[in-house]
Amino acid sequence: MNSRQARWAQDDLGGAVPLTRPVRRVVSLVPSLTESVALTCPEVLVGATEWCTHPADLDVERVRGTKNPNLRRIVELAPDVVLCNQEENRRIDVERLRDAGIPVWVTKIQSVDEAITALARLFTLALGIDVPAWLSESEKAWAATPPIDLRTAVIPIWRNPWMVVGRDTFTADLARRLGLDLVHATGPDRYPRVTEDELTRGIDLAVLPDEPYVFTETDGPDAFPGIPVALVEGRSLTWYGPSLTTARAALTAQLAAATVR
Repeated sequence: MNSRQARWAQDDLGGAVPLTRPVRRVVSLVPSLTESVALTCPEVLVGATEWCTHPADLDVERVRGTKNPNLRRIVELAPDVVLCNQEENRRIDVERLRDAGIPVWVTKIQSVDEAITALARLFTLALGIDVPAWLSESEKAWAATPPIDLRTAVIPIWRNPWMVVGRDTFTADLARRLGLDLVHATGPDRYPRVTEDELTRGIDLAVLPDEPYVFTETDGPDAFPGIPVALVEGRSLTWYGPSLTTARAALTAQLAAATVR
């Protein structure tokens, strides 16, 4: 800690985080959070992961990946706070940073509502600034009532082996708000592995994002013969930052354009 004013606040997991005011140096280990900070208060962002691809002109030091961050270099950057996520980052990395005296703020996001709340807490408590206008716009965009008639669907996130979106995930909640009933969201796993038979059983629609696996016209639709396929932007489907302002409209249009390939 330095000589600036300090206070304690609880992150989304209830961890007590010592925070300095004003916050001047932030390292983000989550792509969605990186984009959120870069759009709102870019002057404080000093480090991010190699997976932090938005905004496209982001010019900060890269500290490797979400699962293998360069902890030594992060400590050397002397951040006022490091931003993490319960799902994206490893607990051991959070603990090692905290043991080194680095404040770490961990978010927990498994639904659209949790995303709005967690981001509001991140800005007001962790960073000490007002809720940005884009977050308020995002909340309004997702407040509309979901469609009544649901389409049974599957959202793969990987191939060989096939892995799909399951229960208690941000993407599953977002899909429900778009009128999709994910057939694998009733099982015990959040991202289950499935066989090719399980992949297509009982679905009206396959939704193929371009990340983390890059599904394309020639890689993915072939696994769903006779089933409409929607190729969608992965960022709109899985990121919980500024993309939330346009994701609902963009995904609704892409789902409406689903065809049998």
